[in-house]
Amino acid sequence: MHHQWLLLATCFWVIFMFMVASKFITLTFKDPDAYSAKQEFLFLTTAPDAGRSLRETHFPEELKLTGKMLPGGRLVQPLVYMQRLELVRNVCREDTLRNLSHTAVSKFVLDRIFVCDKHKILFCQTPKVGNTQWKKVLIVLNDGLWITRSFSSLSSCPQKQLKFKDLNVDTGMAHGERGPGLRDGHLSLKAASPTRPLPVCLPGAFPSIEEIPESVVHDHEKNGLPRLSSFSDAEVQKRLKTYFKFFIVRDPFERLISAFKDKFVHNPRFEPWYRHEIAPGIIRKYRRNRTETRGIQFEDFVRYLGDPNHRWLDLQFGDHIIHWVTYVELCAPCEIKYSVIGHHETLEDDAPYILKEAGIDHLVSYPTIPPGITAYNRTKVEHYFLGISKRDIRRLYARFEGDFKLFGYQKPDFLLN
Repeated sequence: MHHQWLLLATCFWVIFMFMVASKFITLTFKDPDAYSAKQEFLFLTTAPDAGRSLRETHFPEELKLTGKMLPGGRLVQPLVYMQRLELVRNVCREDTLRNLSHTAVSKFVLDRIFVCDKHKILFCQTPKVGNTQWKKVLIVLNDGLWITRSFSSLSSCPQKQLKFKDLNVDTGMAHGERGPGLRDGHLSLKAASPTRPLPVCLPGAFPSIEEIPESVVHDHEKNGLPRLSSFSDAEVQKRLKTYFKFFIVRDPFERLISAFKDKFVHNPRFEPWYRHEIAPGIIRKYRRNRTETRGIQFEDFVRYLGDPNHRWLDLQFGDHIIHWVTYVELCAPCEIKYSVIGHHETLEDDAPYILKEAGIDHLVSYPTIPPGITAYNRTKVEHYFLGISKRDIRRLYARFEGDFKLFGYQKPDFLLN
């Protein structure tokens, strides 16, 4: 009898421990934090790689694998941005590509980098990759232009809330501007106080970031954006080492198409030299059919860019070549350690991420991106390269191969073979 009771007690104890263990396991997997952590781990281990496994990728300690939530509830992992930086470092180490991936940090490069000292940001401009919109962002951050709402009393004029500290109390002048409370350019100090902002009409203000005209953005005497080349060598090095640095890239061939369309087909009225000076120079050198009288064709443009001896024309064209030279020549990615490299094709995710990483997402937003405008368009690329000889396309690729490999763009075999 004693043994029977002992056996029964042992069975009850085993059943009890099993129930406790089952309850513990159930509670653990129902815990929201434990579940989300598990999901994040699964995401990181199954994310698409850039041609090699994550075990083969060694990331610097300062880059953390933490998820970030963007507006709309989308979770973007910085893993993709780390992979982009790691790819650049790996390609920079390839001796066979050294001539296509390295360049000196010359005045030409420093001229391409815009500075926002107020928020410790450096932006390297890469034309035809949303560059204009990023410059608008920096202009606003630098207080070069004011973006404010219009008051109903003066709906035709953009407004700024002018605070008491902005006024010149001795003379009663408010930066020489005219608006409510201003008479002949003078401010009535009764209209403002340290606790009462005054709405003032400012010619340099715009109702939204989208409405800043390109003619203002690209006028470097008006936009208030200093270039890195304007600082001393010591100040340049200080900023390169400590500031947040970024630039944006795009499929190299699609960027060339965009540059050709913008500068030689549409041709903004404030940039007549592309059509009237640069185009004739390219035609004289690279037009095969001398009896052809049409304006510059994309074939002429491709032949010029793929010519190993293109530099003698580049020297004549000056800084205008920034719209079609390589990203390597513009931003020196192997010499400058950038914080983030954005891609035009994923700008809807990259722009908010860059603003957040730079610590300015609470101050400014990237201008609205029209649906589908950033997507890679293979049909358009095929259309533009239709009829261009394989020899000329291969020479063009040979020049831009560094850009393709540094930033993970696929070799356009559908054009080359």
